Amino acid sequence: MGYKESTPMKTFTLLFLLACLLPAQTDFPPLSSKPVANWPHLPPASNFRETPGIAADPRGHVFVIHRGEHPIMEFDPEGKFVRAFGDTLFDRAHAVRFDPEGNLWAVDDGSHVVMRLDAEGHVKMVLGRYRKPGDSVTPAHPGPRGIRDEDVLLFNRPTDVAFAPNGDFYVSDGYGNSRVVKFSKDGRFLKTWGTKGAAPGQFNTPHSVVVDKQGHVYVADRENYRIQIFDANGEFLKQWTHVGAPWGLYITPDQTLFMCDGYNNRVLKLNLEGRILGGFGSPGKRPGEFSYVHNLSVGPDGAIYTAEILNWRPQKFVMR
Repeated sequence: MGYKESTPMKTFTLLFLLACLLPAQTDFPPLSSKPVANWPHLPPASNFRETPGIAADPRGHVFVIHRGEHPIMEFDPEGKFVRAFGDTLFDRAHAVRFDPEGNLWAVDDGSHVVMRLDAEGHVKMVLGRYRKPGDSVTPAHPGPRGIRDEDVLLFNRPTDVAFAPNGDFYVSDGYGNSRVVKFSKDGRFLKTWGTKGAAPGQFNTPHSVVVDKQGHVYVADRENYRIQIFDANGEFLKQWTHVGAPWGLYITPDQTLFMCDGYNNRVLKLNLEGRILGGFGSPGKRPGEFSYVHNLSVGPDGAIYTAEILNWRPQKFVMR
């Protein structure tokens, strides 16, 4: 049996209904956005399947990760297909990101690993153990017989990865575990924080993570319907409980935070004080509408790119 997007169906249905009832700020101005028609342009006979992640690089090229054949697809700024790669790498792709040096990172919650890839699509670093879930927090250390399985830091369905200004990075870990794991730039384990719960510093599905220029860590605590903010060492600073259900987060270079809310099927724009500056989107199947908008990215020209689970598609929006 494959994984579901959250927990068993009865629990999921209850959480969905609660999401519709929980208060969320609605008195914010609409963002004037326009979906770009027929974006992107797929090769003949190619299709996306469930589309959980999307990332724009500094050139404006957009990388879409989906759960079908050729799981990573690259498009130029106009949406022209460039290439596809990643076959056989993923059990259930979940996120894709670029680090400040231009490396492409991919998160596979199905096989419990996080990968760094080079420009040609070759895997250059792997965190976690392929298809081996766990909650180990012990860094690997070679002994007389090499590295043992129990010495490898294990994830349990990780969800996202984010990068600090000093090169450290963070993994939200995720569906099975309820924590954030911090690593040095070279992949050395530094620390972890978080347990299952609703108190400050606890998580119920940490689903996305980003870092601002000050090194503050923003965690989309999805099923607790809040964004939690921590310092670089995992000390709780504050939380925002008025934003709905955060599924995906993205911080732009000018320190604007974009968030997608998959339960309310909308995209929000916030400042780093938590004020909602605007939003767009509604449930549906037409261009400009969403069905489980899962994550998002912003291109160098300000275009917003979204990835949807149930509509099996990415979308591009230009601000008017």
